Amino acid sequence: MPVWSIPVKNQGKQPNWLKLRAKGQKVPKMVISAVNPYLEENFAPVSTEITAEKLTVIGELPPTLSGMFVRNGSNPQFPPIGKYHWFDGDGMLHGVRISNGKASYCNRFVRTKGYQIEHDAGRAIWSGMLEPPQPNNPYGAFKNVANTALVWHAGQMMALWEGGEPHAIKLPDLDTIGGYTYSGQLKSAFTAHPKVDPVTGEMMFFGYSLFAPPFVKYSVVSAEGDLLQTVPIDLPVGVMMHDFAITEHYSIFLDLPLTFRPERMQRGQPAFMFESDRSSRFGIVPRHGDNSSIRWFESSPCYIYHTLNAYEEGDEVVLLACRVASTTVLMSDVKKSETEDESPHLYRWRFNLKTGAVREEMLDDASSDFPRVNENLLGRKTRYGYTAKLTASAIPLFDGVIKHDFSSGKSETHTFGHGRYGGEAVFVPRPDATNEDDGWLITFVYDEESNSSELVVVNAEDVTGEPVARVIIPQRVPYGFHGIWISEEQLAVSV
Repeated sequence: MPVWSIPVKNQGKQPNWLKLRAKGQKVPKMVISAVNPYLEENFAPVSTEITAEKLTVIGELPPTLSGMFVRNGSNPQFPPIGKYHWFDGDGMLHGVRISNGKASYCNRFVRTKGYQIEHDAGRAIWSGMLEPPQPNNPYGAFKNVANTALVWHAGQMMALWEGGEPHAIKLPDLDTIGGYTYSGQLKSAFTAHPKVDPVTGEMMFFGYSLFAPPFVKYSVVSAEGDLLQTVPIDLPVGVMMHDFAITEHYSIFLDLPLTFRPERMQRGQPAFMFESDRSSRFGIVPRHGDNSSIRWFESSPCYIYHTLNAYEEGDEVVLLACRVASTTVLMSDVKKSETEDESPHLYRWRFNLKTGAVREEMLDDASSDFPRVNENLLGRKTRYGYTAKLTASAIPLFDGVIKHDFSSGKSETHTFGHGRYGGEAVFVPRPDATNEDDGWLITFVYDEESNSSELVVVNAEDVTGEPVARVIIPQRVPYGFHGIWISEEQLAVSV
């Protein structure tokens, strides 16, 4: 089955498993197999928002580790309408504040307009992305769920979803301030994966459109938070462009063959399809350039959910990202061919700006995704990168963190242990560090046997060792998407 998608049918009625779980009872395996796996086990949502102080710590939190770890994820507040995809749920933020060796926890829904409308109605109003659009929905055809990722820029943390505007979040209590539109200047969607240059402080982002050109708009925000430019990028057809990358002087766009063609729906086919006969295109544009200065490079068909980093080396622009050969991520009830491979692997592309040549190579045969890097070096050449190691399960379960050494070509893995699964590991640099990997890797880990969650802190210079600290979370933290580390200095100036 696909890594990110599994055909499911759920007509929105509250099954018995919700009632059983609400009573703290274990759900029978036969029930688990009969319902949507993204509403079961540790994918199941939690309904209670709590604040908890003085959390139990196993081991010792480093005294210089001071700030807040926050992770976003999908958490439907009501039983869904029709087929449910993991990407559909309302955004929920889980945060752990660390200071002086102590930790506290809070979780909060991202209170978007759609969340509040459904909350007031006491039921789900929007169906998900595996269902047909709702053009006659009186509240709008789509709901911004703000459930995917987070960014901190110009003193503001924002919760992100690539189909709409970001939402400003107050720190450290994680309350929602509201939609963030740069004083009304934002005229496009906003990617879940903007890039902040650690040297200039500029933030680059894009928004893609599916129904009409321009299919991509590219924007640059100043270090002070002013939207400097928004320019169209010409594509021949709408595509799902989930991520992109930056270097010191360029931005890199991914025109990949996961296309959206409304005419397919008229033939009874999915609007989203992976066109395996269509090349992958990589567009490289100067940071403050536009469509007239973009240069396109072609490579073999693939899809990229997430980029790790990119940098310039001589005449080449180098991209590191997790690549899949094909994907059925947004296709419901589609049988996958035995020859299709949807397992992501870390790859490197080299685009020669002088000759136009393209080289691509796989860097690790282990299946992994959710790549991260020391973001103090984003857009510059790094020695290390970190990815979440995938199991062979039909649904995305991550049983460890891989540390990739691009200098030696070797890798090391931190495993969470039997029946323990985590997610994206965020790199947190040690204050005044002199080595690139001097810091910690932080992620939430769920223990199936105890049905409990914890925050795990791993020494990035010794990833194969035991965690330096495990912070016990007083309620289960469902599997989610992307996280962020907010330093003490950023907390002090955050809005």
